[in-house]
Amino acid sequence: MSLYKLKKYLIKDVIKQTNDNTMIRIQTNLNPIPGQFVQVSIPGIGEAPISSASYNKKELDLNFRVVGSVTEALNKFKKGDKVYLRGPYGNGYPMEKFKGQNLILVGGGCGVAPLRGIIEYIDKHREDYKHVELFFGFRTPSDVLFKNEVLEWSKRYNLNLSVDKAPEENLFHCPVGFVTQILERVNISNENSSVLMCGPPIMIDKSIEIIKQKGFTDEQIWVSLERHMKCCTGKCGHCMINGKYVCSDGPVFRYDEVKSIDE
Repeated sequence: MSLYKLKKYLIKDVIKQTNDNTMIRIQTNLNPIPGQFVQVSIPGIGEAPISSASYNKKELDLNFRVVGSVTEALNKFKKGDKVYLRGPYGNGYPMEKFKGQNLILVGGGCGVAPLRGIIEYIDKHREDYKHVELFFGFRTPSDVLFKNEVLEWSKRYNLNLSVDKAPEENLFHCPVGFVTQILERVNISNENSSVLMCGPPIMIDKSIEIIKQKGFTDEQIWVSLERHMKCCTGKCGHCMINGKYVCSDGPVFRYDEVKSIDE
């Protein structure tokens, strides 16, 4: 099938996550690797790359923040509507490579959505991985994504949830402060471990600084780079940075491959 071929898929559900975040559940067996993305196309408006927030062969969850014309239009879609997709594209987190290791997931805001795909992958292959530590940060309690799943994650894994501020009731009873501050305080062993990150560049930069102070090497850190993409196949060159195409070489990179890039 052509890399550019669009296909229409049924929206099984629309789940409002926060005031500016929505998740659509699509009926499909595409099942991208955690960290891969699909291109969502709305005729007459445009396209937008959205990372997979799930891992299963029956449905594809796409979580997006309403920030432009495509996501504004997508936010109006309802259960039973159909949407055009192409993909999946890119290189995700190499889960096979991490077998037998401890995993530390660090995410902030919308960056937690692709990491949810990793959690679902681990759930299905739990015997392949050792200790799993989650560090997820959001602006406020109302901005926490996947609210109904957070409690379940805390039962299965060591979840460190934090919010930058709590102007309203803190229903999660979690620490108030940046997720990087929580990461700094916690003892984490770098032995037989990998760190998987996704979130705002400032969070990733600070988290890498902290993780390296704890003895982790560049080769133990994996990051997802966010760049505006057009063709998603490495042809147009729009997302090239330092000789690498984010859409096809990434969006997930081992840190030693991209540490010189100014994200």
